[in-house]
Amino acid sequence: MNSSTVTSHYGGKLASGETKKRISFISEIKSMEHIVKILTIENVTHDVKRFRCEKPDGYHFVAGQATEVSINKDGWREEKRPFTFTSLDESADLEFVIKIYSDHTGVTNELNSLKPGDGLIVRDVWGTIEYKQPGYFIAGGAGITPFIAIIRSLHKKGKLDGNKLFFSNKTARDIILQEEFTSMLYGNAIYTITDEPSNIYLNGFINEQFLRSHVDDFSKNFYLCGPPKMIEAMQEILGKLGASPEAVVFEK
Repeated sequence: MNSSTVTSHYGGKLASGETKKRISFISEIKSMEHIVKILTIENVTHDVKRFRCEKPDGYHFVAGQATEVSINKDGWREEKRPFTFTSLDESADLEFVIKIYSDHTGVTNELNSLKPGDGLIVRDVWGTIEYKQPGYFIAGGAGITPFIAIIRSLHKKGKLDGNKLFFSNKTARDIILQEEFTSMLYGNAIYTITDEPSNIYLNGFINEQFLRSHVDDFSKNFYLCGPPKMIEAMQEILGKLGASPEAVVFEK
């Protein structure tokens, strides 16, 4: 190949200046990838695991943000999935709390086979769930993950006053980090179970009736994360109950 030209995806040729820009761009993309070693793996629930990993030098994020993660293993490096950081930016390590779907051969099922010492690939950070002012965190199942770091950060700073968590799960054993949330929020962590009767937690979905009963001020901020249908329903109900669209925060 002539050193001054390179064939483009469209079958044409790029001039040397364009070649340099393309190579620079590819190098920049690659530089955003960091291979990190898994330090520890712990069970959080029957189908959720906590992965603690090395943190690259100079790697920073805001509580609530995420990155694309893949497994540093042949056949899996390009299988990227978004996972939220559950550690704080000032922590020495990275932490991910990940639900394992073992009923199909996907990324999380492969993650379930990993052990400390194996590697993950993390990339640039992104995310739109960012804390603004006190309000209500509404989560469904594994959708709690962006709120883990946010609530931990607020607790560490002594700024949890005025916040409440509504956390919906199918069964009691599905509740992620229930003890930690309760220790931080006390009575402002409210759990509801949808698929089994419970004498400990509330029963039923987070719906209009639930919000009317448990929300004191619809002018506050609302932070949403969960299954798409749940988020759509919450947006509609909150709008009906007087919440401002600008005050409803969710991953777009």
